[in-house]
Amino acid sequence: MRTALVLLFALAVAAIPGSLIPQRRISPVRVDDFIAAHPTLGPLYDKVGLFGVYSSPWFSAVYLLLFVSLVGCIVPRLRVYTRALRAQPPRTPRNLRRLPAYATAEIAPEDTEGAATVLERAARELKRQHYRVRVEEGSVAAERGYLREAGNLVFHISLLFLLLGVAVGALWGYRGSSVVIVGQGFSNSVTQYDDLTAGAWFKATSLKPFNVVVKDFQVKFETGPVQTGAARLFRADLDVTEAPGDPTKPVALEVNHPLRVDGSTVHLIGHGYAPIVTVKDGQGNVAFSGPVVFLPQDGNFTSAGVVKVPDARPDRIALQGFFLPSAVQQGDQAPTSAFPDALNPALFVNVWSGAPVPETGKAENVYSLDTAGLTQVKGDDGAPLRIALQPGQGVTLPNGLGSVQLDGWSRWVKLQVGDSPGAPLALGSIAFAVLGLCLSLFVRPRRVWVRLANRTEGEQGSTVVEIGGLDRADARGGLTDDVDELATHLATGTAGPQAQKEASTT
Repeated sequence: MRTALVLLFALAVAAIPGSLIPQRRISPVRVDDFIAAHPTLGPLYDKVGLFGVYSSPWFSAVYLLLFVSLVGCIVPRLRVYTRALRAQPPRTPRNLRRLPAYATAEIAPEDTEGAATVLERAARELKRQHYRVRVEEGSVAAERGYLREAGNLVFHISLLFLLLGVAVGALWGYRGSSVVIVGQGFSNSVTQYDDLTAGAWFKATSLKPFNVVVKDFQVKFETGPVQTGAARLFRADLDVTEAPGDPTKPVALEVNHPLRVDGSTVHLIGHGYAPIVTVKDGQGNVAFSGPVVFLPQDGNFTSAGVVKVPDARPDRIALQGFFLPSAVQQGDQAPTSAFPDALNPALFVNVWSGAPVPETGKAENVYSLDTAGLTQVKGDDGAPLRIALQPGQGVTLPNGLGSVQLDGWSRWVKLQVGDSPGAPLALGSIAFAVLGLCLSLFVRPRRVWVRLANRTEGEQGSTVVEIGGLDRADARGGLTDDVDELATHLATGTAGPQAQKEASTT
């Protein structure tokens, strides 16, 4: 048990770096930034696995040792508990006065039947109180509270299965997210995810081939004087196809009301705006046309983004700026969004251009612009060109670069898809662990003995029943009261005998 506790503490300490240091599976960009900012510590952390704590060999070793230690702790205790369940309550001690709780009950001399049946009545009363009773010649031994040790075992076995459930989820589970523009769809395949985190034994072929089309997205914000701009409704109307060839069914997806499809869970975790932009190049050809995802930067959904047009000729073009759903500009100050809903949408961008470059096939961030090889376009006054567009407006770019038009805007939603195969096992284990903990905390293992003693000196013709009690674990009290109540119950007589009560504490 001590070994298991030490390993559990070691596991908790080992998990701390995973919370303080960026993890490669969760945020590879932050890991790269950390290594670049710390040229000495970064490579060292990488070698010892601090950027992947939960999959590192040393963390796995502690995890497995804890698992083995728990098994080694539980198996011997199961054997001991099994023997205890089959065993009879221990024999009556010689001197009951030395027990923590002790009482006597006097049987009246005229009650001739009482002395003969007192042990029988004691056994019957103890059985009613859920004691396991052992009747011997001249005494009764009783014991209860076996569920306390059962609670301890249930707790430790549940902890074992909890570790197993976490391990199953870590090895076979996955979680990914995808940004989907309203009107477009998502298919559950690896290429459709913007980011995907999966266990070591996860296989892409295990993904269930369902399809989701975002037909509409409804959003409402508070317009009253109290909590202005607070979210009141987020709901995506989906068409879901659970398997190829299956009929499509409409589903409403809301926050905290996920969609479950063939073992996978789909959550709605974010939304934003996607301005619809058309860019014509210097030759008059449409080089780009369509919605572009802009990421919200504040509570009023001031959204930043980039429109990349690598196919424009004679020069490639890039737009970088902000989309404001409710644009407000005061004097010479920069425009801001005053409300999260699209009450006065506007697009504000700077323009970059450069010579075309051959495609390398390397992935790049669609939300940021690498300005290497690009030059910022300037206006007639020599200052960087800044374009402000509202839906339906367009502008011609200088130097024969082409034109830019804001056709409108759309919304996008962020869907999170995942499967945690060990979650039911882990949750069930937690429930049983709580049950076992309650049993171990509130069940009081107790032993009670009842014995007929010799007649008290000086009181010829009377019989004394001795009752002793022992709590086998720290309890909230009540042992003395229970022993006294049993003594009162066993006392008999026509004149209403009084139980002579005597409690001693060792």
